[in-house]
Amino acid sequence: MNEVFVMKLQPFKKAIVSILIIGSIGMPPMNAEAAASPNAIVMAASLNVRSKPEMQSPIVGSLKQNTVVVISQESYGWIKIKAGNTSGWVAGQYLKMLNVNNSDKSTKTSVKNNEVTMKGSTTVLADSLHMRQGPGTQHAVVSVLTSGASLAVLDRQQDWMQVRTKDGVSGWVLSKYVGEKSNDTVIASSSSKGLKGKMIVVDPGHGGSDIGTQGKKYGSHEKSLNLSTAQYLVDKLRQAGAQVTMTRTGQEENPSLADRVAMSQKKQADAFVSIHYNSSPKANSGTLTFFYSNTKDMPLARKIEAQLNRSLDLKSNGISFGNYHVLRENARPSVLVELGFLSNAKDEMLVKSSSYQKKAADAIVNGLQDYFRG
Repeated sequence: MNEVFVMKLQPFKKAIVSILIIGSIGMPPMNAEAAASPNAIVMAASLNVRSKPEMQSPIVGSLKQNTVVVISQESYGWIKIKAGNTSGWVAGQYLKMLNVNNSDKSTKTSVKNNEVTMKGSTTVLADSLHMRQGPGTQHAVVSVLTSGASLAVLDRQQDWMQVRTKDGVSGWVLSKYVGEKSNDTVIASSSSKGLKGKMIVVDPGHGGSDIGTQGKKYGSHEKSLNLSTAQYLVDKLRQAGAQVTMTRTGQEENPSLADRVAMSQKKQADAFVSIHYNSSPKANSGTLTFFYSNTKDMPLARKIEAQLNRSLDLKSNGISFGNYHVLRENARPSVLVELGFLSNAKDEMLVKSSSYQKKAADAIVNGLQDYFRG
């Protein structure tokens, strides 16, 4: 991926890591798109803190469930945290983002939800609505809310309302887009179960002069594998009754990251799937499924990852938080899938075959079916 996803101007794509309950693969240098010091809460019963972002590094501490931590850096699934006198790297999958910026006094809210004074409740009326760190469009987006979401009202400032979701995420939204939902409110996406009638935007990563990563043994170009896999996926989605749009359809096309997101927004995609293949200076192997938003993206990531894990000859490295433009700036449910390491000769030999790519496409379709069935 370029900024696209991981600054592929370097010789190798930075290694992508997923955190599993039983372990993880080795870690690369820190992600250039580090998080902006938000708060998070520990979800595991006990979470090891390590000196470096890799499973083999020494344990420097342990955090109990519900401990609040401050995030300073993010490195493809590993998060650098500080909690009291304890600091180091933890598996990001076991943190829940609270999306509160400590430097922004306007968004400070007690982590203990029962200490927040509620001022009523409201409902999201827009198809999708940005929740921001403060009362104004100059503040960063911390979450994307979907139509019908119930919110607790915490405060009001002019045209803005401070709210909290059922998951405990707090932020500010424009008041005109929330209120009492009427019976004739129109939901943009199809209400059918399964894929029939759903709009899916398929994003083959890279393109044009940006080949992505290159296979170490067979010289495979990622941009070509992304496109061929995406074409198999599009065919199978259409067979399942979905409406499909691709962000690029040719080898020489390379739309900007903003254009890829804009297509997702314009089409009001029910799901956005970005296709990639991976690379690492270490002997890493397998697939990885990225999400950005816990509420908007993670449910889709879990369904697709489960099918990849069930269907492919490569192991799944699970799901991981990914601070990537096409996920972060996308108001539609979005995932980015890495379908194997081109830096691994065995992976490359397997993934360049049409049979593997068709299996991967089938797995993604099945994951989407599971997601829309609820």
